[in-house]
Amino acid sequence: MQKTHNTLTENIRGQSIELLGKNLAAAIDLHMQLKLAHWNVRGPAFIAIHELFDKVAGEVEEFSDMLAERIGALGGVAKGGAKIVLEKSFLKPYPVEIANEQTHVEAVSKALAAFGESIRESIDQSADFGDAITADLFTNIGRGVDQQLWFVESHNALK
Repeated sequence: MQKTHNTLTENIRGQSIELLGKNLAAAIDLHMQLKLAHWNVRGPAFIAIHELFDKVAGEVEEFSDMLAERIGALGGVAKGGAKIVLEKSFLKPYPVEIANEQTHVEAVSKALAAFGESIRESIDQSADFGDAITADLFTNIGRGVDQQLWFVESHNALK
């Protein structure tokens, strides 16, 4: 951990850095999954969904930056290389063999929902160990994930 004048204890900062790192890996994975969907979607509503996936990927990339920058602010090192992301991401691998737009919408929805669930859990965890600012960051990201999920799911008639 880097030296910092941040007044949180080293223990709290360490717990936050670990939690942020777990979600950073998943956010980078999610961004790449969204780009895969963006590149490979096909169907009658192609352009709308193609552009939507690209916009959602951009939002998720911003979430990655926010997570990585908070790690840095706490004195940690943001670890977002491909090998680390592969090892640390809890998301299921994206089904790259699909092309149908509705199947992509469903797969992207599931990935966003899994990421959102982790973010919600992280709000409580970071608040419990005493890092209200990290909890607030997770709240902000959670709000964004829920909005992006709504945008994506609006293209699928849920039963």
